[in-house]
This record gives sequence, structure tokens and C-alpha cells, in this order.
Amino acid sequence: MGQQEFDHLLRFFKALANESRLKILGILATRECSVEELAALLGLKEPTVSHHLTKLKELGLVRMQADGNIHLYQLDGEQLQALNKDVFTPQQMASLVDDMAYDTWERKVLNNFFADGRLTEIPASRKKRIVILKWLVNQFDPGRKYPEAEVNEIIARYHPDYATIRREFIGSKLMARKNGLYWRL
Repeated sequence: MGQQEFDHLLRFFKALANESRLKILGILATRECSVEELAALLGLKEPTVSHHLTKLKELGLVRMQADGNIHLYQLDGEQLQALNKDVFTPQQMASLVDDMAYDTWERKVLNNFFADGRLTEIPASRKKRIVILKWLVNQFDPGRKYPEAEVNEIIARYHPDYATIRREFIGSKLMARKNGLYWRL
């Protein structure tokens, strides 16, 4: 799971960690409501309900449509189902802890070769280099094909010698390349 997907998922869980937002979604799953109706049902002030609706709209979980001067809100069931299908699979949930799945020795290697989020040097030891390469390749989304320039840009965030690391990805069979496109294996 890429950082952008992870951040979106984190925002999703933070938004739903609020009792009022969960109740709003529950109500909107049964019918359309205005801010005024939701405020009355929940015993909240209208600005508070509007704030919660804004957070839910940002995630695409709620849609709004105007009916004259009144804005009606409803649950976007399709978006919720898409999120359920895309995120809540055993593979995707397991990918949330990809960075945590390393054993103690691998963590030590990562700590020794990274400082302030950057790779300080490429390890000479093949075994240590593989640990670093596996961590770096996890910065790429599985199933996505990247042009070489984008691969270079992503690697350069961690180390200036992107060409060597890119070749190491191919040589270690962590990535494949064809027609100028790269993807994780």
C-alpha cells in the first residue's frame, strides 16, 4: 500500500472514530436529511453537524444536493462499497503493517542505514542490501507501472544514486522493466 493510500485510509478511520459522524452515517443510510434535521436528531448544534458533514464529504462518503435553499445530505453507498472492496481485503489489511513485518535484525539494518528518512549509504553486504531494497520497493504501489523518470524521482527521495538502486531492483527481481516502464514483482 502506497503512502497516499495509507494516508487516505488513516483519514477515513480518524473520521469514523467520532461517534457523531458514525451516527450521521447511520441516519443518512436510511434517508436524506438536512443539517437542521441531523442537528435535531443528534442533539447537536448545526455548525457542529456541518463540520462533521464536511469531513465525511471530503472522504466521499456523503453527497449533498440542493433542494431550493435547503441542502440535503445522503450516504454515498457506492463509495462505501468501493472502499470496502478495495481496502478491507485480507491482503490490503496485511499491507498496512508491511513496514512493521521486519524482524529485529532487519529493523536494526534499517536503523543503521537510514537517518532522517534518507538512506545514508548502500550496504556492501548483499544480505543487508536486500533488506534495504525490499523496504525501498515497498514505496511503490503494487500493480502500478511507473515510467523511469518517476521511479528515479521516488528513489531520489531516499538516496541520490537512483540509477544503482533501480538496477538493484531489477537484478534482485524486486521489479521488472519493459518498454521504459517499471513495476513491482
